[in-house]
Amino acid sequence: MTHPAPDASRAPSTDPVIDLKHASFGYGDRAVLHDADLVVRPGETLAVVGPNGSGKSTLMKGILGLNDHVSGSVTLFGVPSTDLRDRARLGYVPQRHTLSASVRATAEEIVSTGRLPRLGWLGRLRATDRQIVARSLELVGLADRAATEVSTLSGGQQRRVLIARALAGQPDVLIMDEPTAGVDAASQHVLADVLERLVARGVTMVIVTHELGALERLLSRIIVVDGGRIRFNGTPQEYAAARARVHHEHDSHHHDDELEAQMGVAHGPLDTFNDGRRR
Repeated sequence: MTHPAPDASRAPSTDPVIDLKHASFGYGDRAVLHDADLVVRPGETLAVVGPNGSGKSTLMKGILGLNDHVSGSVTLFGVPSTDLRDRARLGYVPQRHTLSASVRATAEEIVSTGRLPRLGWLGRLRATDRQIVARSLELVGLADRAATEVSTLSGGQQRRVLIARALAGQPDVLIMDEPTAGVDAASQHVLADVLERLVARGVTMVIVTHELGALERLLSRIIVVDGGRIRFNGTPQEYAAARARVHHEHDSHHHDDELEAQMGVAHGPLDTFNDGRRR
């Protein structure tokens, strides 16, 4: 079984698929994530970790074009982000799914909506589209649940449906927001196995997460975001060597915040950083 292939017109390349230079993102002209430099190349798997409110989700949404680009440059697939016409090349798996009891749709029907950006002017699924939907469900291990109503699936299975929906759009980059959040340990390991299959097929992934856990073995690089800035960018091995320093700097930073708050200096709410360290 093969992963749904990208368009044949796209030649393989080692050029960056995402290239940020001094990029700041936020709301209006107020930056939340500042001065980010980040290069993502084809086939890489990145984890973006950091405390609540650190700016990691703002970074992800900035790449996706879901919040405001305040300054710096954002290049996607070799063109400025504002010039990118095929936005489906960026696949998105949200954290908060809407696959509730009020949704009367099968897994196959949900995944089929991922094909909408690829349909012709008639907007109808063709045989090729149905094959891609079926392969996407197979890739996430849900081929046998294609006709099952999503409201009856577990939280982990619903996450996999959303991953399959994103894959059905044949993206070049898959951006996931907290894919393992809110599911039990067994489901987290199943999700990690799914992501491992995507890694084996060369799918480029950016994964925003609070905890590395089962994902750590899959990663090319780990990005630590704190205080609205990228504080660390390195391989898992480099992260392991620098972990104590990185998180000491985080703790010191927030200790300073607390001292400033006690002295009456205005500051935002403090957050707790679950960095995925095994305890």
